[in-house]
Amino acid sequence: MNNGNDTVLQVEDLRTHFFTRTGVVKAVDGVSFELKAGETLGIVGESGSGKSMTALSIMRLVPEPGGRIVGGRIMFDGQDLVEMNGSDMSDIRGRDICMILQDPMTSLNPVLSIGDQLTETYRTDASGPARAVWQRAVELLQMVRIPAPEIRMRAFPHQMSGGMRQRVVGAIAISRSPKVLIADEPTTSLDATIQLQYLRLLKDIQAETGAAIIFITHDFGIVARMCDRVAVMYAGKIVEIADVEDLFFRPQHPYTQALLGSVPDLEEDVEWLTSIHGQPPQLDQMPIGCSFQPRCEYAFEKCEEEYPPEYLVGNKHIARCWRLDDDHRTS
Repeated sequence: MNNGNDTVLQVEDLRTHFFTRTGVVKAVDGVSFELKAGETLGIVGESGSGKSMTALSIMRLVPEPGGRIVGGRIMFDGQDLVEMNGSDMSDIRGRDICMILQDPMTSLNPVLSIGDQLTETYRTDASGPARAVWQRAVELLQMVRIPAPEIRMRAFPHQMSGGMRQRVVGAIAISRSPKVLIADEPTTSLDATIQLQYLRLLKDIQAETGAAIIFITHDFGIVARMCDRVAVMYAGKIVEIADVEDLFFRPQHPYTQALLGSVPDLEEDVEWLTSIHGQPPQLDQMPIGCSFQPRCEYAFEKCEEEYPPEYLVGNKHIARCWRLDDDHRTS
């Protein structure tokens, strides 16, 4: 949970676009949020909503040459990461801000042993003799609860289960005690039992290191278990952001309400599960006005004409919907 009041990361009006032959794809379009020390911020939304691209933008790993950050600021330790040169950003990436990707097999080198990949970080820092570096790597595997760590150090990624590989990726991510840890759907490939163990492990690591976590997921069960605050993304924008309890019990945006409504209730016997009609818009062919209005059952004329501003609807609870406008409420 949030153990401090210091803001460690502040994203302001972040815009990441891809320039293609068919047009400009606004993958991240004016995203703003802040992250405090020891806090866990969940980012939820359908596939293609901009969650992962927001994370890659923070890491300055936007795929080139088509993609680039075209506007906004990412403030970390008083520095704007957007304006930082590649060399300085490399010093921050992997040390102060780390990322756990969804598929560990895309993160781990298949031809290097687990030990080589764990000790690489320490060798980069030139931090002591080889035996001491090796021992620190073994301790990392112990921290993420991998059994027989001395033996696993000599194993290769394909010799380990998916859950073990995900723990190794987590060990690499925390090896330099980062201030910010970004977890991009790290439990998607894990079965339910291993998923629960991994979530507990992340919370234990956070309690021990004090890291702030950005947790990207589509699973509201994980959000309820892991997060202090939640940002809901749709078509490259944050449409609602609130404390987790406020969002679950008082959702304000129709998209948030639809997402929560589509989560099945195991205590109810229903013939049909609730779903959100239609598909998210193509990001290079955005509708005029609110991007969710073609799928929204509450849409009215103004929704088709202009994108709604932010409305403060509670303590740090912000949503973007014309239904929250005082003029519409009284009409």
